[in-house]
Amino acid sequence: MRQYETMFIVNPTLEAEQTSGLVQKYQTLISEQGGQIDELQEIGKRRLAYEIEGNREGYYVLFKYTAGTDVSKELERVMRIDENVVRYLTVRVGE
Repeated sequence: MRQYETMFIVNPTLEAEQTSGLVQKYQTLISEQGGQIDELQEIGKRRLAYEIEGNREGYYVLFKYTAGTDVSKELERVMRIDENVVRYLTVRVGE
């Protein structure tokens, strides 16, 4: 098991309940795949450095979790498909 951090930016035009549902969806995905979420930070709306898909803002969320390699790959695969996720980045922590 390795430690990972995944930060992703959600489309800011979503309602608060849709955004929390999306965060819950990814939490569940990590847990069901055998991972454990160590920390969850919903940073909130921030101004982007440059315009992405016509948006000047984004809703930032940070997951810190412990899981196997396949869990992070599956999480990124699902985020790539989801049109409400503007950008994401996963980093392995430690070592």
